[in-house]
Amino acid sequence: MPQISPSILSADFARLADEAEAVRGSDWLHVDVMDNHFVPNLTLGVPVVESLARATDIPLDCHLMIEDPDRWAPQYVEAGAGSITFHVEAAAAPVRLAREIRAKGARASMALKPGTPIEPYEDLLPELDMLLIMTVEPGFGGQAFLDIMLPKIRRTRELIAKHDLELWLQVDGGVSAATIERCAEAGADVFVAGSAVYGAEDPAQAVRNLRDLATRASADAWWACEH
Repeated sequence: MPQISPSILSADFARLADEAEAVRGSDWLHVDVMDNHFVPNLTLGVPVVESLARATDIPLDCHLMIEDPDRWAPQYVEAGAGSITFHVEAAAAPVRLAREIRAKGARASMALKPGTPIEPYEDLLPELDMLLIMTVEPGFGGQAFLDIMLPKIRRTRELIAKHDLELWLQVDGGVSAATIERCAEAGADVFVAGSAVYGAEDPAQAVRNLRDLATRASADAWWACEH
């Protein structure tokens, strides 16, 4: 079943508890952590994640767009995140980091920028619970979806199938009702959506609509049929 992870980057930061409640029924709540070094933007850190974890029972999906995730990622697990995504471009020891995240009780996920190929990291896939393919350049919400990432999503799904892995494939950036079906057809099964959810009149209904679109698109997709 496709999963939807609304991004609070598009929410009202002054009302995060209410904004989490507005998307009740979501599979995850996506939390973008930016440090103004790895990406040119600054958002929030461990204290806000800790407070948000206390304010909602939706599991937190923390996307660390930061330098030195090897040092900081474990603190986000301790703050209450259920899934931690680090960028392979920033990690010094991605396998060790993934194992540490898992040992602390969270799902370990690795993200790739649009320009980072998946093939060099094929051997790392068994160490992960999820892989994130960025479909925009990380750092800002509201960007247009990059169609040129669809072949990369497909290649990643092929590698997952090749190794027979129970690995979720997430996409983040420009995901909306106009793009989610193409992502699902290519092989994604976890979808981060920001403005498409929080810009809607009824965010919870927007989540349901996106999940329905992804479910229909993936039902007859090449990768689903193979299983």
